[in-house]
Amino acid sequence: MQNHFYAMMSRMKNIYRWGLMRNTRRENLSEHSLEVAQIAHALAIIGNKRLGKSYDTNLAATVAMYHDTAEIITGDMPTPIKYYNGEIKRAYKQIEEVAEKQLINMLPDDFKNDFEKIYSPEREISELVKAADKISAIIKCTEELNMGNREFSVAERTLRQALKDMSVPEADIFVDEFLPSFTLSLDEQKG
Repeated sequence: MQNHFYAMMSRMKNIYRWGLMRNTRRENLSEHSLEVAQIAHALAIIGNKRLGKSYDTNLAATVAMYHDTAEIITGDMPTPIKYYNGEIKRAYKQIEEVAEKQLINMLPDDFKNDFEKIYSPEREISELVKAADKISAIIKCTEELNMGNREFSVAERTLRQALKDMSVPEADIFVDEFLPSFTLSLDEQKG
């Protein structure tokens, strides 16, 4: 029997983010998901090394890698629309859950249990991934602002406040220690 899950995953590169914004460089879902996975992995390491947590760092990275795959089916819903009001937010969440189930159903039966754990992680891992997702969005805003694109200035401020409001200490540490480098040129980062 053929299974279509990984062929569907390869379509992440065709889903572009920030559709309502003028971009100096388009970002696709594959790029975003890799960045979120790297950041979630870092947040889990920060939690373990500095805050006495016992996160599964590989699980954090894997959950992040798949966190937006429902968008292969739904497309990228712009944040201002997705969170316009509680009713739309709840409806979109239900749509995402249906899309995730559809993706899981494309897997062989012996894979499904593993992916159900990825799509429904424990709360602590889910919070790290949400924080990593916000940090990735802040990085995109920073990159656009560095290119002189003021279109992202309000989004950057809003995302920073939303991340702060989440009260994820691992994210605060990442922001303090790693985020400033994203404003530097390659030569400045080297040395």
